[in-house]
Amino acid sequence: MAVGEVGTSLLLMASIVVTVGLCRRLTRRRLRFHPRLCTFLLEMFSTFQICACTNELFLLGNVEPKPHTSLTLTYGFTVLHGLTLTGSTCNPCGTLQPMWSGGIPVKLGGLKIGAQFVAAVLARAFMHFIWSLRMAEPHFGALSQGCSNPMQTTETQAFCIELLFSVVFQLTVLRVENVNPKYRVHLIALLITMLVYAG
Repeated sequence: MAVGEVGTSLLLMASIVVTVGLCRRLTRRRLRFHPRLCTFLLEMFSTFQICACTNELFLLGNVEPKPHTSLTLTYGFTVLHGLTLTGSTCNPCGTLQPMWSGGIPVKLGGLKIGAQFVAAVLARAFMHFIWSLRMAEPHFGALSQGCSNPMQTTETQAFCIELLFSVVFQLTVLRVENVNPKYRVHLIALLITMLVYAG
């Protein structure tokens, strides 16, 4: 893959981050007196950013030198998401944990989880549209790939790996809650990058 094609993907992801940042800022300003709608839209925009960028990052997994480039991009965009999406969980599991512990009401948790699923569907449709434009070489085969198995393993092994990594991730997140936020983002990004590499 050529450097220009990686640049196109990076520009696309940066555009998504900037657009979502503007939408979040506008939502906070215009809808501060409508808390439920504001919460729904903030969570939806945040999850959309993560899902759209993750879909594009998946296409950059074969960039040489492997796996250094993809791991660097994973770390960089995880830090970027952590810095730009404060206050959002962007993941149903991340929403269920405070719901079960009584940290947030069940209705609010359900609202956030609904927003996350809506955002995931919208991000997938948006990325299919972007890939159909064929702006870069990886986009040519993206639509025909569909869902593939990047771990190249059985479903049982993939489930066990995902379960183990989820437990490790959640335990680590609980342990770093008291760490200074500017360092916490880097610790979590490093953990996610390590788990991606180990997977």
